[in-house]
Amino acid sequence: MRVLVTGANGFIGRTLCQQLVKTGLRVSASVRSPEGKLSLPDITDFVVGDITAHTDWGKALANNDALIHLAARVHTMQDSADDSLDIFRTTNVQGTINLAKQAANAGIKRFVYVSSIKVNGESSATPFSHNQVAAPEEPYAISKQEAEIGLKELSQKLGLEIVIIRPPLVYGPGVKGNIQTLAKMIKRGNPLPLGMVNNRRSLISVYNLVDLMRVCLTNPHAAGQTFLASDDRTISTKQLVKYLSKGLQRKVVLLPVPIIVLKTFASFLGKAELVNRLAGDLEVDISYTKHKLDWVPPYTVEESFSMMFHNEECTKR
Repeated sequence: MRVLVTGANGFIGRTLCQQLVKTGLRVSASVRSPEGKLSLPDITDFVVGDITAHTDWGKALANNDALIHLAARVHTMQDSADDSLDIFRTTNVQGTINLAKQAANAGIKRFVYVSSIKVNGESSATPFSHNQVAAPEEPYAISKQEAEIGLKELSQKLGLEIVIIRPPLVYGPGVKGNIQTLAKMIKRGNPLPLGMVNNRRSLISVYNLVDLMRVCLTNPHAAGQTFLASDDRTISTKQLVKYLSKGLQRKVVLLPVPIIVLKTFASFLGKAELVNRLAGDLEVDISYTKHKLDWVPPYTVEESFSMMFHNEECTKR
């Protein structure tokens, strides 16, 4: 099988491409600029520029059987509330639909779309499930849901097999965002006021996500389905900090600050959104994914964090 991976130079994409090659697949990798080329053995790089409704995917799609679409505009704190949804739509909706149309015309049989658990919502009193009504709140999540809807409509018109994966926060070598922020604070020796944060968070290691994407490429039961993804165990933010501390070999001091005090103080500093993410619950029920695909996450949380800091390769399949 020949597979095109978009967004191949991100920390997920790079791990995915390397693992697909190890399983014997022929891999093409699309990146935004020449500086992003993987330049790895057995992987063909294609520079496609910005992903919009007008991107030409012809050369990258040629001679491939399937594709995994990772490339997306992601949330940043700097996005303007006035125009960010339109900006997200340009890449995540219009760009995705354009890619899917060209993929179908190029003979691609299966399109694996990596969406986001944020399509389900930002937090959960009970675990999110695969058949739950979508409730996206932020522009990024709204654009991801709109792309899902557009892909399903195209699937019926063009006969393109669509598989949607909704992962929560992904961790692994090269991760950015909140996990990178926590890691930097631990390295600096900063005390963290997270000692009383006993929330429940579903995360997924890049190694487990890559394995799920690999399965979704070929499993006949995956076509037309939406799968929630996560590790097989939830952890708290306090536990996350301890895993990071262990991996970094740095001692961390966790201050026992009550959640209400933490949130109040954060709001004065303009960090309310960050604290809500760190202290809130977001749990994912992956029982449907496991049953439908006969799949279980191959790596435990402990194994995944160990591999993250030792930058080990996937060995389980």
